[in-house]
Amino acid sequence: MKRALRLLRAGGLSSLLALAGCIDTFEPDISTTPPAYLVVSGFINSKGSTTITLSRAISLGQAATVPAEQRAKVYVEDEQNTRYPLVEGEPGTYSSAALTLLPGRNYRLHLYTAAGREYTSDYTPVKSTPPVDSVAWATTTEGVQLSVSTHDDRSQTRYYRWQYEETWEFTSAFRSYIEYKGGGKFAPRTQDIYQCWQSEKSTAIKLGNSVRLSQDIIADYPLLSVPASSPKLRRKYSLLVKQQALTQEEYDYLDLLRKNTENIGSLYDPLPSQLTGNIHCVNSPEEVVIGFIGAHSVEEKRIFIRYDELPTTWRPSSGYEGCGFEPDTLLPDRISLLDAKPPLYIPLEPQVNGRQDTVSFTYFTIDCVDCRLRGTNIRPPFWR
Repeated sequence: MKRALRLLRAGGLSSLLALAGCIDTFEPDISTTPPAYLVVSGFINSKGSTTITLSRAISLGQAATVPAEQRAKVYVEDEQNTRYPLVEGEPGTYSSAALTLLPGRNYRLHLYTAAGREYTSDYTPVKSTPPVDSVAWATTTEGVQLSVSTHDDRSQTRYYRWQYEETWEFTSAFRSYIEYKGGGKFAPRTQDIYQCWQSEKSTAIKLGNSVRLSQDIIADYPLLSVPASSPKLRRKYSLLVKQQALTQEEYDYLDLLRKNTENIGSLYDPLPSQLTGNIHCVNSPEEVVIGFIGAHSVEEKRIFIRYDELPTTWRPSSGYEGCGFEPDTLLPDRISLLDAKPPLYIPLEPQVNGRQDTVSFTYFTIDCVDCRLRGTNIRPPFWR
């Protein structure tokens, strides 16, 4: 260290850069075959369908898909041994029928894997989530800032979590009016592939609490920002906010998980900590299980933002800037271009070529015409 300081004083920045060149890369000794810990995600929904996802942990360096824990038997149960079964849909995802659980009882998750291992979560009381007061938005110099407000007059909540789902309307670069049927035959297009909708669920852990306040109030908690140039704002944008009331134990677990996953990397960030959930293996109590199961209801509120409500100087991206401006013309002797499998081009509309007294077609690449490659052309039932 003293030598480094002398070099820095003598040679300034150039000496410091020379020292940086002598630094060796450190490769931590991480096992290539870590234990396949069971990972349990979800919560017990006291007023609706409960969905639980079971998977296995993989190492940080693995690029493989997270392995789903399939063919398990999963239940929600109370202390009187009343059971509510969950059925597997997508591999590793288990859902119940709509439940109405009693606030005065404690509930837990109980499951058996296909290999015969038994796991239970700790019994936990049902928390009733208060309604969302408002979801607000405001424009800033950077874009749109969205926030949520809520309160509990009984002061029995205190700990909150929010998740959200964004949905936005968009259009492709070019509209297609005709459809190629093969064999040189065309027909008017009956299915719209120009206008679509895309959705995206939140991944960040959003938590708030009012434990230091005299009243149980959360005012204008910042959820997310949407940049002014985002394609999400080009036509119409919607945000659905889902609010959950947590116990202090579940809040503490999620807060630690947030710090471990979102605030690691800089000199002043907290060090990674061991996650201790409330799920245990009955066969081997010492086995590590990742996850925390709480029991609470969910409250929702949705808002819409139209493009004409935004500043007139904003120019959101279309997302199709790389598609150019003018479609090409497809002459009859090159119709075979449309026969590629999978299709590479889509015809747009016919046009008369006066020089040859015949009909040709404008066309463009499928990724610039078919909006279904980025979303769905089925209008969401909540869209208005």
